Amino acid sequence: MKIIATNKQASRLYNIEENLEAGIELKGTEVKAIREGRVALKDGYARVKNGELYLCNVHISEYKNGSFTNHNPKRDRKLLVHKQELKRLMGKQQEKGYTIVPLKIYFRGKWAKVELGIGKGKRKYDKREDIKKREHQIAIERELKKRKLKSIAL
Repeated sequence: MKIIATNKQASRLYNIEENLEAGIELKGTEVKAIREGRVALKDGYARVKNGELYLCNVHISEYKNGSFTNHNPKRDRKLLVHKQELKRLMGKQQEKGYTIVPLKIYFRGKWAKVELGIGKGKRKYDKREDIKKREHQIAIERELKKRKLKSIAL
């Protein structure tokens, strides 16, 4: 599995409760652009339209060697999931506050896959708590490292 792109903001903005893997229906130049790593997941999300799951607002840059066959960088791309997963996602999406966000795009063998996260948006105070926890953990690790260095020096 070769990871091409990750959505670093997803864990900051959402409490991810569940992960799901889905295939992506792509055009030829999109596959080539993804292999070059020219993908931005930052503002992306997935939604159910007409009984099918689509990946929206994910930017895949045009392939530099493509000509008239190049694709639209922001087009909606169909995601390939099982019917049971789709029904479960439809139910989750109907609930208030839940969003389906792309976490990673990667290749499994020759197939492009996207890892989706089903999460609830964090409030401002949740984000502040996460920052405090992270800073506290860093301080603990720093102190442990100091003590370890002192014990080695003795």
